[in-house]
Amino acid sequence: MNETLVKPHAVEESPGLLRALGPLVELTKPSIAALVMVTATCGALVAGGPLPLVRLAVALVATTLVVGAANALNMYAERDSDALMRRTQGRPLPSGRLSAEVALGFGLLAASIGLNVLGVVAGGLACALTLLAFASYVFVYTPLKRVTPHALVVGALPGALPPLIGYAAVRGTLGWPALFLFAVLFVWQLPHFLAIALFLQEDYRRGGMQVYSVARGSDAAVRAARGWTLVLVLLTLAPLGVGGVHPGYFAVVVPAGLAFSALVFVKPAALTRVRWARRVFFASMPYLVIVYAAFVAAA
Repeated sequence: MNETLVKPHAVEESPGLLRALGPLVELTKPSIAALVMVTATCGALVAGGPLPLVRLAVALVATTLVVGAANALNMYAERDSDALMRRTQGRPLPSGRLSAEVALGFGLLAASIGLNVLGVVAGGLACALTLLAFASYVFVYTPLKRVTPHALVVGALPGALPPLIGYAAVRGTLGWPALFLFAVLFVWQLPHFLAIALFLQEDYRRGGMQVYSVARGSDAAVRAARGWTLVLVLLTLAPLGVGGVHPGYFAVVVPAGLAFSALVFVKPAALTRVRWARRVFFASMPYLVIVYAAFVAAA
């Protein structure tokens, strides 16, 4: 290779560029953005008819951009409390790897681009649903976390909207399959995040977050997690009253629901509450995957 063609400063610039991009990517909470992509795709898959692949792909990317913007603005708003919690002290803002002004500008710009692209490509309904998710997460859920444990229910709304967005991007309307996926994802978040609030209770207390385990106590959080688990498992049987779903769906979700319920309701004496909460948290994720995959395959 002709060494004269290689710029001497190229190697020096690359690490600096990576250092700048890394914190911005962290702001978007990639794991949450990935879940949004998957659940929105599931909503599109149950819409029926041929999939407009190009439109759907652009809509998914735009939706993910708005979700990333909401997460960035959430980190901007919670930068002070994040600095108090061990779990979040390493995030870009409390660690000083990124300025608050950059995070704010990035979040606003990403939201503007994503919403405008959605409006053009996916239509008004998909754009309106995404705007609802963005606004409720940033302007309602985020400040409420410091005030009331009921912020959990408010926060479940934006988290459950992606299946509706995916369905609307394909059909331009809403239908019962998307509403079912929305309902399942809405309720699933409640025991999932109640479990997190239990095993991170002291961290949330230090950060001033009024999650259920902090505001109402551990026993109340356990009871709430079990109650919402029961609602969730019963909800997965709702397609019985609608019809049009392959019986194989119930052959999958009934044993899965019984197994998940047993794990939540039965706590061995040797298992500490923190370990029980971690077990519920980690088990809830494959349970959601099973229910979603079974419904998409059977619808």
